[in-house]
Amino acid sequence: MSASGQPTGPAQQEWPVSRTENTGGPGRSGDAAHPRVLDSVPAPRSRPRSASDTAGLTLLVVGDDPPDAFTAPELSDSSGTRIRIRRARNLTEAERLLTDDVNCVLLDNRDRDRDLAHLRELLRLAPTTAVIAVTGEGDTELGAEAVRVGAQDYLFHRDLSPSLLTRAIRYAVERKRADVAQRQLTESRLRAQENARLERGLLPTPLLAGAGLRFAARYRPGRSRALLGGDFYDAVRTADGTVHAMIGDVCGHGPDEAALGVELRIAWRALTMAGLAGETVLDALQLVLENERPDDEIFATLSVLEIAPDGTRAGLYLAGHPAPLLTRPAHGPRLLPHEAGGPALGLLPDAEWERYEVELGDEWSLMLYTDGLIEGRTGEGAGRLGQEGLLDLVAARLAEGLGGEELLDATVTEVRLLNGGELTDDVAVVLLERGRDAPEGG
Repeated sequence: MSASGQPTGPAQQEWPVSRTENTGGPGRSGDAAHPRVLDSVPAPRSRPRSASDTAGLTLLVVGDDPPDAFTAPELSDSSGTRIRIRRARNLTEAERLLTDDVNCVLLDNRDRDRDLAHLRELLRLAPTTAVIAVTGEGDTELGAEAVRVGAQDYLFHRDLSPSLLTRAIRYAVERKRADVAQRQLTESRLRAQENARLERGLLPTPLLAGAGLRFAARYRPGRSRALLGGDFYDAVRTADGTVHAMIGDVCGHGPDEAALGVELRIAWRALTMAGLAGETVLDALQLVLENERPDDEIFATLSVLEIAPDGTRAGLYLAGHPAPLLTRPAHGPRLLPHEAGGPALGLLPDAEWERYEVELGDEWSLMLYTDGLIEGRTGEGAGRLGQEGLLDLVAARLAEGLGGEELLDATVTEVRLLNGGELTDDVAVVLLERGRDAPEGG
């Protein structure tokens, strides 16, 4: 008699890719960022050996009174499959004999005073090995309970013929493989879901209430099935009314770079909310980078804007990062000057960064981005989009009357199309807008 089960495949989950916020006042609304992710389910790392893995099987018989069928060192069935037999009088011996080449364990489970307790202990000793329980004549209740506890099958003592036993072992081994695979698939799916929740929680929620600005962002990690990459961004409004916005990029694309990007973003927010600004913050971030990076070759670029409370001017700091795009009425987009920029964080121990003053006016939009947006190809050749190509692309979209969310979506989509597919680098884009369509406040 036997029981069987079928594993089920992992479900896929999807999440949207944006964060937007209307920052007009205390009643602002903001949607949590939920980048798209597909659960990653790696192949099981360990499994019981399949009955088809070798020409023979190894069976461990556990019991101080083994059935007569196991008095010989091996058995064979009508198909010629050899069953090598090992014998253990108790669980102490069984633990010593449970090597990797054991395909299945046959537990003499006829003693009701110790049956299930011994079975549970055996399952603990051999979590990835198939187990068959042997019960007394017609004791179906005990056999069914053994399967509920964790055995793959049970047999009556009278059924232990070589041919039936070989078939039972094959079944038990394959079912155990399926059980182990299903458990590992489930654990992997749960880990992926937990990682997704964790990564979503690490994405920023801009704090811009009362700023009189509209905020939008798009984020696409370069790593497959990841939510976070080495790019990072944030925006906050401090008590004096100044709006601080930044975007940065840690070199590299792995989980270490993603973790470092999160550390730098959180450090930037903490320092800014504590009332620090300008070069003081950049010095502190460089110190964080130098102490937290996994390798001395790791560096990070950064672009920081400090927008005055009246919204008409700003200070810009560039640490090896592409300059933002500024658009004003009756003017196409232009790059802010970058000549005064300093080196990336982590390159020079005594680096300095100058502040560049920017006149914004009453109505404007600022686009901050990482280099993943401008390093995509523009066709089959080796040409890259670059900053000039981005200017042309954004100008064309603005001429169509796009702004805010639509402008970001159209920009990222066209960059991908020009590249001929997904961009391999992380991409982060932030848009801040002030003007007729922006909320009152600030």
